[in-house]
Amino acid sequence: MTILECVPNFSEGRDPEKLDAIAGVLKSAMGVTLADYSADADHNRSVFTILGTPQELVEAMLAAAGKALELIDMRHQSGVHPRVGALDVVPFIPLARAGKADAVAAAHQFGHRLNRQYRIPVYFYGWAAHVGRPQELADVRRGGYEGLAQKMKHPEGRPDEGEPSFDPRSGATLVGARVPLVAYNINLDTGNLSVAKQIAAQIREANGGLKNVRAIGLWLASRNIAQVSMNLTNVSETPIKTVYDEVQRVAASLGTGILESELIGLAPQSAFSGATPQSLKLVNFAEDKILENHLH
Repeated sequence: MTILECVPNFSEGRDPEKLDAIAGVLKSAMGVTLADYSADADHNRSVFTILGTPQELVEAMLAAAGKALELIDMRHQSGVHPRVGALDVVPFIPLARAGKADAVAAAHQFGHRLNRQYRIPVYFYGWAAHVGRPQELADVRRGGYEGLAQKMKHPEGRPDEGEPSFDPRSGATLVGARVPLVAYNINLDTGNLSVAKQIAAQIREANGGLKNVRAIGLWLASRNIAQVSMNLTNVSETPIKTVYDEVQRVAASLGTGILESELIGLAPQSAFSGATPQSLKLVNFAEDKILENHLH
């Protein structure tokens, strides 16, 4: 059986009733497993992980999109995490007996139907990006929700699906296909945002830091601490321990340390090579965070 993973990110992380309503749609979807979901109030964002066949995932995500678009109003949304819409990012990832083509086909089908059903402008990224269009998520998302209306006025900013019409309530959705990645955050023992930004700048691959690491510095107002928020794009080459150790080294050079770390969504077993959850100061970790435990 061809199995894909889908990791939708919704621009809601503060209202448990809204999150439960979206989760309820996914839990009741035919043939789909809701493997994990979590929310962060400072990010004002929630991340769900669902597994299933390509067609089952597309149908489940269309239902979840409808619920999210009903409940989330971007005109009243704010948070520290970059975003462009209520249903912000929807990546499809090949797992068991699936390949790149399966993920791309699912992404294109979902993006097309999302626009037709809900009139949401859709931009494709990653493997699903159209020829001549940006592939990197950060490039597609540049300008954010606040810059979306202006972006759509230019030919290069037109959506891949739908008209260049900005709806301030829902924004746009970025739909992609990509390799598995690990979303990993490290909370620092400081409230100084500039320290987190310095660490992120030093460790990200784009600046000559660690291979397969994308990083930004954020401030979590609710706790008055700074965070290095990361996507690890190949944990077989660059496992979590390598990242943790480098953040710890740079943080120490800047006069601070690591308070704790957290995993957002699932991670393959290989991500933990050479480490234990305790040595990484991982909070809220359980065995169901291991991807392979959901594939038996």
